[in-house]
Amino acid sequence: MKGEGMQPCTELSSLTSKLAEDMESHSDQLPSGGKLQQSKPTRSLSRKRDEDASTEVGEGQDEWAQAKTLIKPPDQLELTEAELKEEITRILTANNPHAPQNIVRYSFKERTYKPISSVDQMAIHFSLDGNLLSLDSDEGRRQSARRATTTELAPVGSSVVETEEIEAIEESSKEDLLAAGAEEAAEAAETIEPVEAEEPSPQSAKEQKLTNQFNFCERASQTFNNPLRERACQMEPPPRANFSATANQWEIYDAYVEELQKLEKSKEKEKQRALVTKKEDKRRGGKLTSLESQSDDVTKVTKAAKIMERMVNQNTFDDIAQDFKYFEDASDEYRDQLGTLLPLWKFQYDKAKRLAVTAICWNPKYKDLFAVGHGSYDFMKQSRGMLLLYSMKNPSFPEYTFSSESGIMCLDIHNDYPYLLAVGFYDGNVAIYNLKKPHSQPSYKSSAKAGKHTDPVWQVKWQKDDMDNNLNFFSISSDGRIVSWTLVKNELVHTDVIKLVVEGATIEGPEGLQLHTVGCGTSFDFHKKIDYLFLVGTEEGKIYKCSKAYSSQFLDVFDAHHMAVDAVNWNPFHMKVFISCSSDWTVKIWDHTIKTPMFIYDLNSAVGDVAWAPFSSTTFAAVTTDGKAHVFDLSINKYEAICSQPVVAKKKNKITHVQFNPVYPVIIIGDDRGHVTSLKLSPNLRKMPKEKKGQEVQKGPEVEIAKLDKLLNLVREPDSKQAK
Repeated sequence: MKGEGMQPCTELSSLTSKLAEDMESHSDQLPSGGKLQQSKPTRSLSRKRDEDASTEVGEGQDEWAQAKTLIKPPDQLELTEAELKEEITRILTANNPHAPQNIVRYSFKERTYKPISSVDQMAIHFSLDGNLLSLDSDEGRRQSARRATTTELAPVGSSVVETEEIEAIEESSKEDLLAAGAEEAAEAAETIEPVEAEEPSPQSAKEQKLTNQFNFCERASQTFNNPLRERACQMEPPPRANFSATANQWEIYDAYVEELQKLEKSKEKEKQRALVTKKEDKRRGGKLTSLESQSDDVTKVTKAAKIMERMVNQNTFDDIAQDFKYFEDASDEYRDQLGTLLPLWKFQYDKAKRLAVTAICWNPKYKDLFAVGHGSYDFMKQSRGMLLLYSMKNPSFPEYTFSSESGIMCLDIHNDYPYLLAVGFYDGNVAIYNLKKPHSQPSYKSSAKAGKHTDPVWQVKWQKDDMDNNLNFFSISSDGRIVSWTLVKNELVHTDVIKLVVEGATIEGPEGLQLHTVGCGTSFDFHKKIDYLFLVGTEEGKIYKCSKAYSSQFLDVFDAHHMAVDAVNWNPFHMKVFISCSSDWTVKIWDHTIKTPMFIYDLNSAVGDVAWAPFSSTTFAAVTTDGKAHVFDLSINKYEAICSQPVVAKKKNKITHVQFNPVYPVIIIGDDRGHVTSLKLSPNLRKMPKEKKGQEVQKGPEVEIAKLDKLLNLVREPDSKQAK
């Protein structure tokens, strides 16, 4: 049936081809109007011929043998073969380049602000909320019905167009056949039957998908996920015991009385022992035993042994000694007024490894000798303390060692008597060590009966002798008391100079009593020229200007910082200027006659200590808990440090204190691991006025005061203009 149905189409195609040849041969003889009339039938006949040819090819040949034409979108780029073959590699990473890398959050465990290492790298460019419908639901059935109706309606229009074209071809072919010959036309008309239009499949109604004409290479890799492992151990719980007791004022009083009785008995026993030893010495007649003579021989050799030890150390650390004496960093000329710190000796003692450096002080007479106090700033890990004295001539071992039951928090060396050291302890006691005495116990020490502090002592300072030429020093503590201690005969006598009270912070107690909130003192410093004037820094961030003459009133109050004031120091040259640092990351320079700071510097970490340079009124150094030392010179740069250098290698190690040597261009820095590092200042960090030809360079405190005054006047100018 299929072959029979195809015969009329082949005969029709042969007839139409003959008619077309005849029309072309007689086209010259026809008028122009006839030519226009025949143009429409020829188009329809050629279309019919193409369709018949396609059916013949479809039956006799394969589809791949046909010449396929590529369909291109109108906006496609015209690329050459070299550009088409070029491989463009793109590596996709999961890191967001716009993600912030400097987010800092407060760590309640370590009580500091710490940067966060893990940052969310996901960036959402577009989000759309969608929904899913079940095919069996009402809405799903409605949507499927809509799609079916759209697919059914689409091919109907195309079939109507095709039937109209076929009818036009039939009419034109009939007219041509009548003109050629009646017989052939009659036979052709009988054979022609109306062709029914087949409905195209729904797949042909869809748009043809454009193939990708470019060469893409995709490469991907997947990392290996390590298997997770869990380890656990089980142990027996430690034994527990419940203890409870009541404590009242009477029991506390009785306990203090018992302790005082024990102290008196121990003193009586010591006196009896001293009498017994004197009697025995008299009986012996001053004859020494062999052991005593041996000990005397050892003491004779100690001086020679110490000299030999220093010589050996000088040979082992010869390169450091040469750097200390002669090395000057020549690269400072190319650093644009920036400087560096050259590490020299590192001082450490095995017995003080786990103790932090809580205080550093240079000896005023022996410029190579300095004292170091060891303790702990963590109130949960309080143990023992140590007092060590090092010399730069022997960095391997301390010259003097003293141990204590409580941690040492501060110390100071007397200017006129460099062998006397005042020390403050964590338990609130103060003591005086005498380096001339051979025993390791303090010569003077406070007690509960003698008015010791109830909180840790944060700073001690020697002062001028009193009216009776007795030595005295001051101490400050978190209990709000500033106490003056005087050495009278064989004991320490205390007098409270001032008690810190927070203004406007009164609490109503029982029966209408008003309780004043006590301020916690953390640091203080006395004026270099005005004896009665001193500054006090507190945990609340305030700085009080006080006088020794007034015990109940402050001369002035500065709202200096938002956190505890760690250090406050008067300028050694200028009488009005002082500096303060705090855990709120700032260092501020003040004029005590003005309540607003002259200069403010943010160091991006808690500042542990700050110190003025002894050779310049505009140079100071500060250390931060992130392990960096910062050196400023206001005469060179008023806005930022001219040297910011990491001193400590380990991340968890924190710097606690810094001090300038009074003579040499050296600073010493202590950390919370018990190490003390000495560093030499490069030439840019200690610039002195240059000598001009034919002029003498003016030096001295007057020049330094004028240099700092010039900077302060620049800051004060806007205020003075507003006042005018």
